[in-house]
Amino acid sequence: MIIVPVKEGENIERALKKFKRKYEKTGIVKELRRRQQFDKPSVLKRLAMEHAIYVQKLHREEI
Repeated sequence: MIIVPVKEGENIERALKKFKRKYEKTGIVKELRRRQQFDKPSVLKRLAMEHAIYVQKLHREEI
């Protein structure tokens, strides 16, 4: 449960912004979207490998 302490006289908009920021940091929405569809382990492994290759290419271009 996310708790956002609101100080005396603090703007409710600012408190709402703090809540949204904390909620985003927890990663709940990201996790829900990831769980909506099942991906086979082999597909996940292939995507991770492609991402690693992409990152390595980026670093090589910087040098």
